[in-house]
Amino acid sequence: MSSAAPKGMDDRLAASASPPLKGIINVPGDKSMSHRALILGGLAAGETRIEGLLEGDDVLRTADAVRALGADVERLGPGHWRVVGAPWRAPDAPIDCGNSGTGARLLMGAVAGLPVEATFIGDVSLHSRPMNRVLDPLREMGAAVESQDGRMPVTVRGGGLTGISFRNLKASAQVKSAIILAGLHADGAVEVIEPARSRDHTENMLRAFGADVEQDGYTIRLGARRALTATDVAIPGDPSSAAFPLVAALVTPRSDVTVEGVMVNPLRAGLFTTLREMGANLEIRNERIAGGEPVADIRARFGPLRGVEVPAERAPSMIDEYPILAVAAAFAEGRTVMHGLAELRVKESDRLAAILAGHKACGVEARDEGDTLIVEGKGAPPRGGGDVAAHHDHRIAMSFLVLGLAACEPVAVDSAAMIATSFPGFTELMRGLGAKIA
Repeated sequence: MSSAAPKGMDDRLAASASPPLKGIINVPGDKSMSHRALILGGLAAGETRIEGLLEGDDVLRTADAVRALGADVERLGPGHWRVVGAPWRAPDAPIDCGNSGTGARLLMGAVAGLPVEATFIGDVSLHSRPMNRVLDPLREMGAAVESQDGRMPVTVRGGGLTGISFRNLKASAQVKSAIILAGLHADGAVEVIEPARSRDHTENMLRAFGADVEQDGYTIRLGARRALTATDVAIPGDPSSAAFPLVAALVTPRSDVTVEGVMVNPLRAGLFTTLREMGANLEIRNERIAGGEPVADIRARFGPLRGVEVPAERAPSMIDEYPILAVAAAFAEGRTVMHGLAELRVKESDRLAAILAGHKACGVEARDEGDTLIVEGKGAPPRGGGDVAAHHDHRIAMSFLVLGLAACEPVAVDSAAMIATSFPGFTELMRGLGAKIA
């Protein structure tokens, strides 16, 4: 299956005031888990079957990369994939990670542990994003790495690694995961010490594949068993994707939307905690375990929201959800203050700047103070009417389309084709609920 960017999709969309959104839906599989299932399946001995894989462009790039590195990767049906691990080899061409920082950084870590040389490239956005946060510890472990001043293209020549005790200054699942994946084939102890817990999908999935991974407070260690054995992986709905229809229901009058089968791992559920603090009519029910992760159905109904203060220590559990939280804050009564958002400046775009520009275009009062975002809500629909530059960032595009569904005037976004990197079928799903997006 090709991982090329979507063709023929209009690169510009507009959303306008909609009737009540109603329905019970599912969202695509979790993107973080999808990347990891493909990579670990490619490293493991035997055949891994994956159900619920997100088939967005970012993940399809990772599937292509694992195949190029020597594994057998096959799509069996919608969301159903088969990966047969094999010794990795140098790819015939540079690995194009498209827009995916997660895919790029995790693959660099995996390659670093093996006697393989690979060059990683991506789109314009990915080439602008910092890679030294991953490359520096890989160099310290013994990998030979070349980059363009810490940015892509990056060439990694792996193998012969030694262990590391790495103290990360920020809670970053990508940095932690790259080190752990490299450490699978390193000699000696491997541990990562974080200032706060970051999402733990790598650790959870490594255990499912048979590796020893220990958690001691904020320290993650690889144990003696590091060989991976294939297993079946069931991927639940992505909470970052579920956020868009749920917030749309919270701000669009008389709406009632349920998203079934959403992962509610506490290290990913910061948005839901925050929305409830804002008074959102958000019900989490039918909690269960699926694919080794906590899963639930989430129902959102329209109602008033109030401004809150979001602590910096919550940022790792909702770093991808701040654009849509900023939209919810635009409808709330009072001030919403979001701390600790430095990471937003080095995402697919400078998301903090993009949020501020989008809010200004839509008549929402917002400002930043260092790494803090402040949104002044009026307890009423914002003016809207903006023509928002999404900067080829899927989450910015979706967030401002949601704002347009309940604003006084339509809101347009550019680079809407990028939505397919994480949420293929977003527009059709939202229209099915009643959203006016064209």
